[in-house]
Amino acid sequence: MLKYILLSALAILVLTEDLVFLPRYLEDVPQTRVVGGEVAKPHSWPWQVSLQVQSGRTFFHNCGGSLIRKGWVVTAAHCVDSPGTRRLVLGAHNLDRKNGLEQIMPVSRVIIHPQWNTNDLNAGFDIALIPLPTAATLNSAVQLAVLPPSGQILPNNNPCYITGWGRTSTNGPQSKILKQARLPSVNFQTCSRPDWWGSAVKPTMICAGGGRSNSGCFGDSGGPLNCQVGGRYYVHGVTSFVSSLGCNTFQKPTVFTRVSAYIGWINNIAR
Repeated sequence: MLKYILLSALAILVLTEDLVFLPRYLEDVPQTRVVGGEVAKPHSWPWQVSLQVQSGRTFFHNCGGSLIRKGWVVTAAHCVDSPGTRRLVLGAHNLDRKNGLEQIMPVSRVIIHPQWNTNDLNAGFDIALIPLPTAATLNSAVQLAVLPPSGQILPNNNPCYITGWGRTSTNGPQSKILKQARLPSVNFQTCSRPDWWGSAVKPTMICAGGGRSNSGCFGDSGGPLNCQVGGRYYVHGVTSFVSSLGCNTFQKPTVFTRVSAYIGWINNIAR
């Protein structure tokens, strides 16, 4: 039996031999995150957001997100499809040390793609929008992400970076400092090969990585895949899932929701 896992700290996905997805949500999944890579320069990815969930009196980082409008954040549907008290932190770098530039906002409403089905991740649609209670203030630490044109498909091996908070190796020490890891894009023709992800990936997804070093992992869900096109970075992906055989399993690249497939839906809601 082949097994695959969501990147959220609260979810595991099992893929059976007949390629039917059966998601199961767990309470206690180790929160390893960006695997490999390096510490990001402070505020070099100023659209990166920390989506945090409350446990007791404390909020903990659970997923990432991207600020796409002054009043809107995009994240993964599986990050917000269960009950919980959540907040967004904009402008953060070290989650344990405030820099005076953070903007903390409660989450009172989420808009999940209407075709998202928790019990059928195989179908895709792992994307959600979060309206902010007040417009974000743009500054050196908080800026808007640039989204790609509708329908744009990246070529194979396009330079991209995944960003998120956490460990730089699967079993390494946990860090609260934002990390980045280079993950070149993998085209759909390659990623959907039987010895890669097979039919688990869909044209509305984008794969990146697949080597034995860098990848996304637990806790990176919802965060951006930042891809360079024409000298500028665009958020081409929303982090979705990896293989349970290991976050950096060979020929099992990190899988993202392809943002360019949802531009129409985003524009209709995030006005």
